[in-house]
Amino acid sequence: MVKYAVICASNQNRSMEAHNVLSKKGFDISSYGTGSMVRLPGPAIDKPNIYAFGTPYERIYQELKQKDPQLYTQNGILTMVDRNRKVKEAPQRWQESNEIYDVIITCEERCFDAVVEDLSNRGQGYNTSTHVLNVDIKDNHEDALLGGRAILQLAQMIEQATDIDDEIGGIIDAFAAKNPNYPLLHTIAYF
Repeated sequence: MVKYAVICASNQNRSMEAHNVLSKKGFDISSYGTGSMVRLPGPAIDKPNIYAFGTPYERIYQELKQKDPQLYTQNGILTMVDRNRKVKEAPQRWQESNEIYDVIITCEERCFDAVVEDLSNRGQGYNTSTHVLNVDIKDNHEDALLGGRAILQLAQMIEQATDIDDEIGGIIDAFAAKNPNYPLLHTIAYF
């Protein structure tokens, strides 16, 4: 079975939706964020809620519920964090991970760039290749749901391959034909 990582900026919305969907389908999946801190919308655009990676989703949920249950219910943040706490304990930062993955799927081009740069900076101590793909997903609840389904479809296509390295080009072409709203970026990097 292929080992996957899915990555967005804060390991809250897009990566966690994909993690949830793939996990329910039995995939070997982990999720991460590439940002310096976890950022969630606050009462104003210039007043986000900021947490360190590793802060348990349960704590985030309880704090937001206590701060303003109406606001965070209305904007969907409590529902999102409730989902997250059922999937894993806390948001994780990609740059702090030592795991090796066969396929890494990012949800935004800047996250793709951050992952590729991080892998390059780590060196190639294990001489193990990984496919890094970007499926660009807008950071809102509706697009995260749709994007999670698209990532599931991509993972299912990858799982059907007998040799990912040889077949990735065809998988990308087939995915792009079925999902024209999700243009893919792809590169091979090394652990």
